[in-house]
Order: sequence, then structure tokens, then C-alpha cells
Amino acid sequence: MDWEYWGKPVPAFGDARARVLILGLAPGAHGSNRTGRPFTGDGSGDFLYPVLYEAGFASQPIATSRDDGMKLRDALITSVGRCAPPDNKPLPEELVNCSSFLDEEIALLTRLRVVVCLGKIAFDGFVAHLIRTKQIEKRGALQFAHGAEYAAPGNRWLLASYHPSLQNTNTGKLTKAMFLDIFRRARELAERK
Repeated sequence: MDWEYWGKPVPAFGDARARVLILGLAPGAHGSNRTGRPFTGDGSGDFLYPVLYEAGFASQPIATSRDDGMKLRDALITSVGRCAPPDNKPLPEELVNCSSFLDEEIALLTRLRVVVCLGKIAFDGFVAHLIRTKQIEKRGALQFAHGAEYAAPGNRWLLASYHPSLQNTNTGKLTKAMFLDIFRRARELAERK
């Protein structure tokens, strides 16, 4: 009740020259929907940003607001859904409505080498992007699993991770070590010639 909410579609955040794209599900109702920046002001961000800091992608480990001084290096965060979905689960129609924004953002990332998908919905959204933009014909062998790694069209890599939701992190389904391994691998792949 004490907060003024952003309450609009949440734009991407990070380095416009990024080689690593971090793709999430949609804005959290009381995180980025409140703050206007992805993974900022909620438990998922409290888990994500310290890992990004340790992996060398973030300037600081804590993200509280758009004005906290956070900068991303060589990484950009966006999501397949742009508005906070009811019950934290976007409908397929909502994702289709937002798909052109994702396509445009990816097209602007001319140095992109690695896409890290946080959760199955983000993973499926990126695969749909590949199909929509005619980079692949069908899903084929691209299946979501934590730690899955695939060569993607355009000399790129696709990495999959469990989403850093409190449900996953509080139960130990996703640990800091597991998550850090994903981003260390993303760094390694981004720097590969």
C-alpha cells in the first residue's frame, strides 16, 4: 500500500551490446510490475542479481529500484511476457501478443551469442521465436531441462535453467551453485570464438 506501482509493460534492462540475453517469464506482480525493471524488488531478483554479480554481469549484488545504480555488463534481461499476468501464469494469447517485442529486441542484439532461458515458459518462448523468425522449422530436439545446452542458429547458444522463483529456490530445486554454473557457462560460450 505504501508503494507507487509502475503498472505498465516492463522494458528490457541491460547492455544494448550484450552477448548474453537473459530471458524470463513475465514481470512479477510485486517486483518488476512495481519497480519497472526486470527481476527488481522481489525474491527472484534477490536470487538472480547476486549470481549475476558473482559471474561478472552485474555491477552490484542488490537490485531494489530503477534508481539503485545497477548496471549490467554484456547482458540484457527481458521476458516473453511484458505485463504481470494473473496468477503469475500468462495465457498463450498474452505471449503471442508480446512476441513481436521479443523478436525486435533480439534483432537489435547484433553481438548476441548466448540466450539463457529462465524456466520452461521462457524456453518455449525462445523456441517459438526461432520458429516464427524462420531460423528453425520445428521444435525438434529442443527440450527444456535445467542445464540443457543447445547450439542455436546464427552461431549462438541456448542454455536452460530453472526459474529463480521462490518456489524453486526455497525448496532447493535451484541452488546458488546450480545457477552460478549456468552463468559461468554463459560467459564461457559468449567469449568463445
